[in-house]
This record gives sequence, structure tokens and C-alpha cells, in this order.
Amino acid sequence: MNVLAKAATSLAAGSRRSAASTTAGFLRHSSHFVYQPDAKAPIEGPTQKMNMFQAINQAMDIALEQNDSALVFGEDVAFGGVFRCSMGLQKKYGKGRVFNTPLCEQGIAGFAIGVANTGAKAIAEMQFADYIFPAFDQIVNEAAKYRYRSGNLYDCGSLTFRAPCGAVGHGACYHSQSPEAYFAHTPGLKVVVPRGPNKAKGLLLACVNDNDPCIVFEPKTLYRAAVEEVPVAAFESPIGKADVLRTGTDITLVGWGTQIHVLQEVADMAKKQLDVSCEVIDLVSILPWDKETICNSVKKTGRVLIAHEAPLTNGFGAELAATIQEECFLHLESPVLRVTGWDTPFPHVFEPFYIPDKHRCLAGIRKLIDY
Repeated sequence: MNVLAKAATSLAAGSRRSAASTTAGFLRHSSHFVYQPDAKAPIEGPTQKMNMFQAINQAMDIALEQNDSALVFGEDVAFGGVFRCSMGLQKKYGKGRVFNTPLCEQGIAGFAIGVANTGAKAIAEMQFADYIFPAFDQIVNEAAKYRYRSGNLYDCGSLTFRAPCGAVGHGACYHSQSPEAYFAHTPGLKVVVPRGPNKAKGLLLACVNDNDPCIVFEPKTLYRAAVEEVPVAAFESPIGKADVLRTGTDITLVGWGTQIHVLQEVADMAKKQLDVSCEVIDLVSILPWDKETICNSVKKTGRVLIAHEAPLTNGFGAELAATIQEECFLHLESPVLRVTGWDTPFPHVFEPFYIPDKHRCLAGIRKLIDY
């Protein structure tokens, strides 16, 4: 058998083993996390099992139903969008309220600002977070500053941008980026990142009803992987409030979005392998962020590891590290450690080596404990 034939046979056998392991309940090799649903629903009442894109769909449905001025628009949203988040909404609410736009992110943002300025609720989709940069000027120089430069006579409240972000297994440099830090440097904006269906629905409704322009970065790999029991009724999750998902005594682990599921698995590994008790915090809100919850935890544990998919240099973890150093210096038993993406464009075939997976995070915990 020649080399190519052997390779093909090996690949086929590997595919069969992969399929078998999937049906046996194991993760695909491309998954770098184990999704951990919230232990309970955020409010009382009837719930429905939903994945994250279904929860987002329901949130937009509620927003459109509750406010006749609400509009949903973006590239391909009329037929449901590339991730199906707006499925069925045009059929229910009509072409005048749910509609496609030209392939022009700057135009989408400019139109959204105008809609919000009239007092209507604008829910604009950027097809991928990687595509949001042509709209950067409109969001940063117009939307974020509208209230300030008009002396509070006008504002862009009820303006929400949705943007799928983060690693997905095959997205490469134009479909995998996490650009939250670019916008966190902009007073006047609010930026949030959900970890699953309940947070996605609650945060999206909170943003739609907020008095300032908001950006919801939605980890695209969670659209289908994340499944929870979600309340059917409308509810809002607070913007600017972190969630302590697990209490611990030895080290604080901070992340957001998909990374929070990596950190929860790492906390189990640290307890089992190192007998280290980890406190796990989902930052949830990038701007504003919950300094009090983070600092109180670090003062208790004395050690902190911050993990995010975005590159290390000037990633939002740097802001957390600086604040922790200022506020908690005398309580620290070791330096603040960041485990992040590398300072390179997001790779395709090398994605598994780029992302801050459980092995890199566990190594970081070991380094902090041994300091």
C-alpha cells in the first residue's frame, strides 16, 4: 500500500473512531471546552429548553412584541442570519421591522444610530465581530459620544449591536476574533459577553432597554453547544455585574464567554490534581466591569489568573491586572497571571495551540501556587 493510500485509510479509521466517540458521549476533538449550564434559571416561572441562538431569538421576539418601534436589521437577518438567530421574525413582524441591509457595516451602524436617535429601539447585527471594524468610527465617534456632545439633549439609547465572536474550530483570522478590548476603551458604550442561553437572553433584553448604546459579543461556538432551561418570560440580567460561579480559597480564576467553561473545568482539575480550591468568576460585563467583585475575591485568595481568547497585549485582562495591582497589592501572594491568545493573527490549522485551553490554564495555576 502506498503512502497516500495508508494516509487515507488512517484518516477514515480516525473519522470512524471520532464518530464512535461522539455517539458514546465524548467531545469532538475540535471542542476545547465542556459546556457547563447554569445550575438554576435566573427567575421563577415556566422554562423551556433552548440553545443560545434560540434564547437570543426569543429575546428579540420579546423586544419586537413589547415595542412597536423596535427594528431588527443586518446582513441576511431576514431569512434568519448565518447563525439562525433571527429565524421567523420577519414572517411574524413583517418586512418593515425585520429586514436585510447592504453589505456595509458602516452603513448599518450609521442607520442604527439614526433609528435610535429618533427614540426607536434598534437591534443591529454585525454578521461577525471581525466585520465590525468598518463601523468602528460610527460606533466610537458617533454613537458613544452623542449624549455627551449634545449636552444630554440627544442620545443613542436603545441602540444594540449584536456580533458573533471568538473561536469556533475553523474560523481562521476573519471569523474568530474577540475585539472587546477595542471598545472597552470608549466611554459612552456598554459591552457584554454572555456565557450561555440564560445570560444571552437576559443581557440582550437589558441592552435593548438601556439608555446607552450597547454591544453584545456572542461567542459563536456556544450558539448550539450551550443548552439550558431558559425562562419563557422576559427578564433582564444586570449590566456591570460579575457572577461568582464557584467559591474558592486559594486562587481566583476570571474569564468571560466561552472561556468561563474552560475555567470551570480547570477548577475541577486543580482540585483533583493539585488540591487547590479555585474561585471562578464570570466577568459578564466588559464595560462597565465589576471591580468590587473581582477585588474582593483576590483579596480573599491572594492569587489570580485571568484568561481570554483575545491576544495578550492590551487585551482586557491587562486592565483587570492593572486594577488588581493597584487595589490588592498587599494581599497578593504571587503576580497576576494572564493566559490568553498569542500576539499573532488568529490561525486556522493551529487554532488548538492558540486558544487558552485547560492545559495552559492549569499550568498557570501551578505556576501561581509554586511562586
